[in-house]
Amino acid sequence: MPDDTTPGPVVVEHDSAWQAQGAALASDMRAALGPPALHVEHIGSTAIPGMAAKRVFDLQVSVLDLGEAEQAFDRPLADLGFLRSLHRHDHVPAGRDDDAELWAKRLWSRRGGPDVDIHLHVRLLGSPNERLALLFRDWFRAHPEAVPAYARFKSVLAGTVSDTGVYSDVKDPVVDLVITIAEPWAAATGWTPHDGAARWAPA
Repeated sequence: MPDDTTPGPVVVEHDSAWQAQGAALASDMRAALGPPALHVEHIGSTAIPGMAAKRVFDLQVSVLDLGEAEQAFDRPLADLGFLRSLHRHDHVPAGRDDDAELWAKRLWSRRGGPDVDIHLHVRLLGSPNERLALLFRDWFRAHPEAVPAYARFKSVLAGTVSDTGVYSDVKDPVVDLVITIAEPWAAATGWTPHDGAARWAPA
């Protein structure tokens, strides 16, 4: 759940420039964080063509060790205006009896400054939460017919609640449902994490 100081959700129509902008941000972040950042990818709604979204770019960094990444990334990210959140775990999808530590993460955010707003999610390579973020993005990219319904849901939800934490909590079960549909698609197509960035790269 976001920090208490996070403003309420504001969802806007998709901007066609977001994908190229997200790719550029991921490239810049990879250069700033160096070798411990094994993968840096643009994820979330701004990475999905046609999807309405909050004007916040989500980037995912895949690492081998969260503790080492926390130490290595704190200084360069602080220099770029990022603050590390107290939030250290992702939502565990309904129906999974996983140890919460399997869904551990580190989160840094940059909000309200002269540069674009970013949430930087640092997750373990091969972890279920790293995989879920990429599968969610790539399933929607491969199924544009599903984008309008989810975009409408988010817009209505953002207009109904005034707290970003509540917005995220209500949205989580819908994401869980999308993933139950996306998993058979992944199995049928041979999808694997990190292949979507190459398959659906912006022109």
